[in-house]
Amino acid sequence: MDNLIFSLEATIPVFLLIVLGYFFEKVHILDKDLANKMNRFAFQIALPVLVFQDLAQQDFSKAWNGKYVLFCFVVTLTSIGIAFILSLPIHDKAERGEFIQATYRSSAAILGLAFILNIYGTSGMAPLMIIGTVPLYNVAAVVILTLTSSEKKEGAIKQSLIGILTNPILIGIVVGLFWSVCHLPYPIIFGKVVQSVANLATPLSLIAMGAAFEFHSMGRVWKQTIVATFMKLVGFVALFMPLAIRMGFRNSYLVALLVMMGSATTVSSYVMSINMHHKGELSAAVVSLTTLVSAFTLTMWLFIMKSHGWI
Repeated sequence: MDNLIFSLEATIPVFLLIVLGYFFEKVHILDKDLANKMNRFAFQIALPVLVFQDLAQQDFSKAWNGKYVLFCFVVTLTSIGIAFILSLPIHDKAERGEFIQATYRSSAAILGLAFILNIYGTSGMAPLMIIGTVPLYNVAAVVILTLTSSEKKEGAIKQSLIGILTNPILIGIVVGLFWSVCHLPYPIIFGKVVQSVANLATPLSLIAMGAAFEFHSMGRVWKQTIVATFMKLVGFVALFMPLAIRMGFRNSYLVALLVMMGSATTVSSYVMSINMHHKGELSAAVVSLTTLVSAFTLTMWLFIMKSHGWI
């Protein structure tokens, strides 16, 4: 019972904030435009400041774990390969691209930081996980959606790669690493301002996610949606988590990996699909279903790991 309570305490507050955002939008306290602006602020300012704060105040030479970063990269790359193989029966080329992206691409930054912060009080190993996955997430998505797009847009890959290099969260990680490695001073006044902005990151991003959330009918793509949802929330965790445990990863390392492999598909996968001339129908369906079901599957995985003493 203690382990179940621990799991529920880690997951329920996160999803209640999403539900709260959805409720605020329905009663017209928030609207889609404001939710998008809140999301932009959280992504461009609050979340980068949060990861900067956690990295800048620790001796990162001790926290760095090259084996862990490499593991995250290899697992993500393998997951993309598995998603590609599963997509082969899909006849529509553009739909195949959406399926691949929606199957492997997690909401690592927003949900990842929220879960680990909720359990451990800091971003823990999320920055290391983000280094190993987010650049690959984005590069692979650009390549896949470009190759499967019904309309080729010249310079799309170049523009997207520039966007990856200027990703605010990755910039926050780089600046935090630099601050830590160079042992730069961290004055109290500066630290309090940083803390105040960082505290906005989790509630703001989750409420904004809920306010911007829309339920979409799965319609004709229900089979692809169910397969993608199963792999996203159950399949990859079942395949790779035992390997991570055998390699000795524990506590926040495992929680970050759980988010990487088993959290809901990121909303940005739908946005990117639309902007790169895909219908977005399958992407929207997978985002909706994984967000709904992940409240239960993440609780289940946390309960299993806590019961075995891995976290």
